[in-house]
Amino acid sequence: MKTFKKILFWSLVGFAIIQFIPTDKVNSPVDHKVNFIDVKKTPEKISGLIKGACYDCHSNETVYPKYAYIAPVSWSVKSHVNAGREHLNFSVWETYNEDLKESMMNKSIQAIQNKTMPMPGYIVYHKEANLSEAERVLLIKYFEEMLKSETD
Repeated sequence: MKTFKKILFWSLVGFAIIQFIPTDKVNSPVDHKVNFIDVKKTPEKISGLIKGACYDCHSNETVYPKYAYIAPVSWSVKSHVNAGREHLNFSVWETYNEDLKESMMNKSIQAIQNKTMPMPGYIVYHKEANLSEAERVLLIKYFEEMLKSETD
């Protein structure tokens, strides 16, 4: 029992100490001249789907939930956001070259079709990201239209 108490005590001390390791949760300002939804004049319904299912990880408009302020969860959340922005950042859409835009759009369509995006773990805590089949079809059609207009 004494060993258990020591382990518990030091675990709690360690947990308290790691709370002081900061993670950057500041979003870069959004320039509406390069933001996907603004530039493409995305319809409100589609815009709502993209913002609800994609923007927390794939834009500079991340809304961090309360649990994202508790280490070590905060580290994982920030890592996912950084990785998401690396793969696709809707906030800087117009800064990408045409080939990259086409590639990102194709990958987005695949991810939505395969239900790998939004990530299943994300959906658990963000019900608005749990897209219905009809919403997935709507997003896919919109992205396919974007692809077609980019290549025309």
